Amino acid sequence: MSADGGYTELRRAIVTGAFHPNERLVEADLTQRLGVGRAAVRTTLARLEQEGLVVRERNRGARVRLIDEKEAVEILEARAVLEGLAAYHAAINATPEEVAVLRNILKRMKGRLDGGDLLGASDVNAELHEMLLDIAGHETATRLISTLKSQLVRFQYRTILLPGRSARSFKEHEAIVDAVALGNPHDAEDAMRTHLSHVAEALRDRVAGRDAA
Repeated sequence: MSADGGYTELRRAIVTGAFHPNERLVEADLTQRLGVGRAAVRTTLARLEQEGLVVRERNRGARVRLIDEKEAVEILEARAVLEGLAAYHAAINATPEEVAVLRNILKRMKGRLDGGDLLGASDVNAELHEMLLDIAGHETATRLISTLKSQLVRFQYRTILLPGRSARSFKEHEAIVDAVALGNPHDAEDAMRTHLSHVAEALRDRVAGRDAA
């Protein structure tokens, strides 16, 4: 595997949760897993450190960086602005065929929720957000959002698992898709900002409940 391939593979493993927060990243193990040399592994770890995914400590090696809940809320607040912008452009650009794809994703999300598969619904949720970014075609927003999402993809922050959150989340996504389908960019932006603001609020409430306990 090339050095770039090793970077891509390790980044994907961290983002998808194959490596857990605070898990040590041992260079010898990574050379075998990625099929690259020590120098390439060190370069990869340095790149991931710059992206906020890895922490390297003198004499202790590297580990997956833990995103605490305060930072998670801040990331969601930043995403609300950027993904609102993307939703705005998606409403301008969406073709009837793309709207049909969005409707189908919503249908699959509803099916997962009705079946009690909240983690599956969360995965479809991510697919919907990615489709909206594709439709928007805003490269700068997409690049920044990708970095923010990769710092937040931690299973413990899936707020859809909180009681009552899944039904509200679905309605919020419906509102986003409806605005995009009608070609209303301002409504689409507002709906996306509202959605991600509610996600941040749900996470804040969880933190407050834990502190009160």
